[in-house]
Amino acid sequence: MKFVKAFISLAVTIGLVYLLDNPLGPAPALGPFLSPFSGFGQNGEGAADPKSELILKLDSLQSEVVIRFDDTGVPHIFAKNDFDLFYAQGYITAKDRLWQMDLQTRAASGRLSEILGRVTLDMDLQSRRLGMGYGAEANFKMAMSEPQSRTALLGYTAGVNAYINQLTPKEYPIEFKLLGYKPEPWKPINTMYMLEQMTLTLAGRSNELAMTELLKKYGKGIIDNIFPDYPMLQESPVIPSGTAWDFEPLSIPEKTDTSTSLDQIGFVNSPLRILPKSSPKVEGIGSNNWAVSAEKSITGFPILANDPHLELTLPSIWYQVQLHSPEMNVYGVSLPGIPSVIIGFNQNVAWGVTNVDADVFDLYKIRFKDASRSHYWHDNQWKPTRSRKELVFIKGEKQPVTEEVIYTHHGPVTEFDNSAEKLPNLAIKWIGHEPGNSFMTFYQLNRAKNYDDYRTALARYVGPAQNFVFADNSKNIALTVNGKLPVKYREQGKFLLDGTIRADDWMGWIPPEQNPFVKNPERGYVSSANQSSTDTTYPYYINWVFAPSERGIRINERLEAMSQANADSLRSLQNDNFSVLARTILPRLLDVLSSTALSPGEKAAKIILTNWDYQNTPNSVAAAIFEEWVPIIRNAIWADEFAGELPTRDRTLYLLLKQPNEKWFDNINTPEKETMKDIVYQSLKATLDTLTSRHGNMSPAWQWSKVKGTEIRHLSRSLKAFNAPPITTGGGSGIVNATTKRHGPSWRMVVELGPTPRAYGIYPGGQSGNPGSPYYLNLLNKWEKGELNELLFLNSPDEQNPRLTSRITLQEK
Repeated sequence: MKFVKAFISLAVTIGLVYLLDNPLGPAPALGPFLSPFSGFGQNGEGAADPKSELILKLDSLQSEVVIRFDDTGVPHIFAKNDFDLFYAQGYITAKDRLWQMDLQTRAASGRLSEILGRVTLDMDLQSRRLGMGYGAEANFKMAMSEPQSRTALLGYTAGVNAYINQLTPKEYPIEFKLLGYKPEPWKPINTMYMLEQMTLTLAGRSNELAMTELLKKYGKGIIDNIFPDYPMLQESPVIPSGTAWDFEPLSIPEKTDTSTSLDQIGFVNSPLRILPKSSPKVEGIGSNNWAVSAEKSITGFPILANDPHLELTLPSIWYQVQLHSPEMNVYGVSLPGIPSVIIGFNQNVAWGVTNVDADVFDLYKIRFKDASRSHYWHDNQWKPTRSRKELVFIKGEKQPVTEEVIYTHHGPVTEFDNSAEKLPNLAIKWIGHEPGNSFMTFYQLNRAKNYDDYRTALARYVGPAQNFVFADNSKNIALTVNGKLPVKYREQGKFLLDGTIRADDWMGWIPPEQNPFVKNPERGYVSSANQSSTDTTYPYYINWVFAPSERGIRINERLEAMSQANADSLRSLQNDNFSVLARTILPRLLDVLSSTALSPGEKAAKIILTNWDYQNTPNSVAAAIFEEWVPIIRNAIWADEFAGELPTRDRTLYLLLKQPNEKWFDNINTPEKETMKDIVYQSLKATLDTLTSRHGNMSPAWQWSKVKGTEIRHLSRSLKAFNAPPITTGGGSGIVNATTKRHGPSWRMVVELGPTPRAYGIYPGGQSGNPGSPYYLNLLNKWEKGELNELLFLNSPDEQNPRLTSRITLQEK
């Protein structure tokens, strides 16, 4: 019996050792993670010692670099040349954000399955099919052909790898331990993958399949009426209405006859399949920026503000840094993996960006000669295709998944239209494939001294198209709708395009100097909030639909009334919770309800809404009811006829305010004939039922912050212990403070220009990606309250300031 017990104990021990030392499928081995010598317990960090001075001997440096840290964990880097400057930026960014850089590069390049297994295979295949690698390689070739970008990429790469090479397993970021893999060497092309990922996030969507299906169903007349190319009710465009276009535009291509084109490309009557990657655009992914003139400013110099609205994550999308060399001194936020500052300021200028949402992602129906797909018909001739073999390696599997992606001159042919074709027959034409060197825009902006430098820098930018706001110490303010924008006929890309005819190709590019811009307008401010770029007088086509107008309207109202502005004036505007949408439509909805018999609960809701001040404050119950109600109304009106692509919010408001007797209020799926009154009441009832089912009877549990439930998640999406604590905020998708459940102001910045610039900024989280660091969440409370930190802008490495803490000196080994 003793022998049997001993044998069982030995077997259990061996089994445990095996389980701890070996991964099970995508799960990592637990032994290394739990080890007290190299596991998660080694990842705790203390606050920086203010007196700490560290000297590191590293390979490849050309001269000494000094890095000073402030009390928020921000590095201030002082170097004597570009290579060393970007070397130090790569080193210190990797120190704080290595796993984030690794994860996002893998996502962009389609290599997540190497560490996560088959669960991410579809994501990887989508990245490969979209041509992320093709685009990154094309841009990498361009970047390496110019000395400045080549130096930046090689320096940054050397710095990242210098940090990786000194790590021992116990020093790996905790996510590497949890997933059971180690950091791999950084490559210069990884920066291009990061830029591709940014382009995908901001300009990687398509709705033309759904629009084409609706066009076939309803005809051009109804589609033009229900999906107009410019808002019907209200708009306040980025470039002020009435701006004169002081240029001779290029000739605009002739528009293809849509109905004839649809017949030529051989659609069948079966519904078109929507691309998986083309999920509905998340409202809230956008941004605000503006600048006020010296005349509106109490300082006598312009003031600039920017708050990009993106997914709220831990660690943050952004990384704060100051970069100082003999040629420049710049502070702002970078994107981990990309050298330079993306949004920021220097001694002379400040700039920021918001997304344009230009139509630079189009689908073309391709006609192949035969099943080999070696030739396709275009411009009355058979043209050869190109192929690219994609290999996706999967954790735990010996053989990779192999896929051949066929390319035409439009782009990769990787999607289906659900016709009789058995192989993909839709090509993707996307700005992410266009060779260019957008890095040089930021490189030059970092060094800019004036307006002319700003305009020169913008001419290098490819995409995703951005609204670049600008201010300088010469008291200029400006805003440019900027990017490499194709010359198109109006509505080209609103519907599926014919890949066999040259008339549907992109016909060159809008000259950079003819992109919409405004400089020093009489009104004394410039602004953008992802709304329409221009009024209808602009001669070129950019897109047919943009973000709803309410944020832009509210920003412009407050800027118009503003005088003697300072940084706090602009900070206050960034946190504005007023609902222009509620002001526009709620009185109409309440008036419709005035003749409707309501239950006690419905009467209570109506009273709350009637007494509401239209402020989406955190504790507002009215805001919660209204914000839940509006999308239910929109869906109730349109979903029975336009389920694939709902008409815009502006078109919905126009219907409610101007067309109360239109047929669209009737639900074609019911025997009754619904009216606007029916829809308004039924949607209110559905709203209250939904809130009750989720939050109980009407009570403080219905407060807007609780209903909205803003959360900031760790990038893994599954490690809940690394998420931020519950967040209490107001705002909303159509509010200047555009904080939704998972999106919002990812960085708030305000810059007062002048002889000595003063700047303020914050993001929700901290500098470090290590959950065990005091700099992981140290900025969150202030961000939640709408406060900003003053940004410490140093002029020399030996400058004294009570906010400075530790110091690292990098020296050549």
